[in-house]
Amino acid sequence: MDLLSIKDPSFLKKLNNQELEALSEDIRNFLIEKLSATGGHIGPNLGVVELTVALHKCFDSPKDKILWDVGHQSYVHKILTGRACEFDTLRQYKGLCGFPKMVESEHDVWETGHSSTSLSAAMGMAIARDIRKEKSHVIPVIGDGALTGGMALEALNHIGHEKKNMIVVLNDNEMSIAPNVGALHNVLGKLRTAGKYQWVKDELEMLLKKVPAVGGKLASTAERLKDSLKYMFVSGMFFEELGFTYLGPVDGHNYDDLFENLAYAKKTEGPVLLHVITKKGKGYHPAESDKTGTWHGTGPYKIETGDFVKPTTTPPPAWSKLVSETVRRLAREDERIVAITPAMPVGSKLEGFASEFPDRMFDVGIAEQHAATVAAGLATQKMKPFLAIYSTFLQRAYDQVVHDICRQNLNVFMGIDRAGLVGADGETHQGVFDIAFLRHVPNLVLMMPKDENEGQHMVNTAIKYDDGPIAMRFPRGNGLGVPMDEELKTIPIGTWEVLRDGEDAVILTFGTTIPMAMEAAEVLEKQGYSVKVVNARFIKPLDEVMLIDLFGMNVPILTIEEAVLQGGFGSFVLEFAHDKGYHHAEIKSMGIPDKFIEHGSVKELLNEIGLTTENVIHNVKTMARKKQKRA
Repeated sequence: MDLLSIKDPSFLKKLNNQELEALSEDIRNFLIEKLSATGGHIGPNLGVVELTVALHKCFDSPKDKILWDVGHQSYVHKILTGRACEFDTLRQYKGLCGFPKMVESEHDVWETGHSSTSLSAAMGMAIARDIRKEKSHVIPVIGDGALTGGMALEALNHIGHEKKNMIVVLNDNEMSIAPNVGALHNVLGKLRTAGKYQWVKDELEMLLKKVPAVGGKLASTAERLKDSLKYMFVSGMFFEELGFTYLGPVDGHNYDDLFENLAYAKKTEGPVLLHVITKKGKGYHPAESDKTGTWHGTGPYKIETGDFVKPTTTPPPAWSKLVSETVRRLAREDERIVAITPAMPVGSKLEGFASEFPDRMFDVGIAEQHAATVAAGLATQKMKPFLAIYSTFLQRAYDQVVHDICRQNLNVFMGIDRAGLVGADGETHQGVFDIAFLRHVPNLVLMMPKDENEGQHMVNTAIKYDDGPIAMRFPRGNGLGVPMDEELKTIPIGTWEVLRDGEDAVILTFGTTIPMAMEAAEVLEKQGYSVKVVNARFIKPLDEVMLIDLFGMNVPILTIEEAVLQGGFGSFVLEFAHDKGYHHAEIKSMGIPDKFIEHGSVKELLNEIGLTTENVIHNVKTMARKKQKRA
């Protein structure tokens, strides 16, 4: 079938199962081909082809609301809703988003990127439907990994209590990004092997109907018998006890099975949980055989071999690996060091730590709040917890950082990965808010290294620090390729360093924007401007001694950060100047403007928001000229 000709899902109503199977094969081939060029979340999407087709055949989107939890498995949905022609631009600047996006289609009724939100949103939609007395279905699709998130469990509790009509589709492929962990995962495992629960339940009800009704006592006895037999026949009645009608397990790649159970679900009053078993990566051997999460989301690859397209030269070490391996190195000398990750052992490059110290490595699942407070609990017992977490996911644990870690002044080391712009995953994943939501929290030290050598010393500094919580933010991708010191050092807390001296202006920056500042200073020198560049590696506390010296120079100061301006590092410098009485100091800040930054390469996004060498040069020259005129 020509997938490019699809305008909306209505054509599916006319197709028989044989035609649907052919369509499924076409969709898989299309995804394998397109994602080999653009990269993307191939594993999750290959696993939900039949499920997505079945949902769109059985329901009427967008009248019926289909919500995709996390959203990285929505590519098939996008094809069926008329966006196949845009897949050459997937996750590229101004192109098709890798997650549901309302501005793209009326069929994208909920935008996602973080996990475990779909059930709560679906509950809101179901309440609105019932208040308006409308007739429609609400169908959130949530994975077994996302179901471990606390918010999803809170929503299950509320949905089961309210008894709203809703069909929760549990897409169970036994993996999220990495293999799933936890007791709930084990419950699902029992259900997978228990056989068809609904068949057992229907047979029991038919049997009990044959018992003559001779009074309330026998009726109540029969009901207790039914409950007892349910537990005898089925391992784990978790969802039924929460108030759901449980259907499954269902073969998520068998149309007969899917249609039969979806039809039953549509007729059932109250909340239904349809447990669908799928195979992540189905139809493409490298993705289908993946056990570690490597094929969850990828860059470009060679279709024939499954080999990833790699740079022609050996890149510097990845930031995530540099940090995790430095922690691992220190853990050999200090048995108090424990690593914690919320379902990101592969992304955070903790495999090496886990293999060497299996008793000191804890993947808590998609449960960022829990991860943060576990780290706090460890710290109360004089352990040295390393919490490896992406900047965008740390947002989900904000209260735990404030209330449980910082308020108690506990010695937790937070490694804030993917800080700054991350590119193709877009606005839900850009790590640009952490400075603004962390730097005002008492007791916390926040820092960012200029390169991987300083990075390893900062890790050592954080591990050796004993006076409270400390966080190091670092970017996605690879280091700069600088020489690495063999011996680890500690950096005095709150100290900056001058990278380049100058007399006409000062640039204060850190991390990924230091090369930009250094390049601008070199160009400005050729144009007659002497610019001092300072590595403001401690975002909190500020180097107050150096700042006072800089204000004493009475020259313009430009701050640069790959983070939001409101409440960020530049704001901190401005507040300090005001509080110390430097009211005539000329300070300008460059950073992320007050808007969400969509997907594209980091370079394209920096150009879009004006965070460029050219603008650094322009701002310094403009400020310096004003100063000269006033003088």
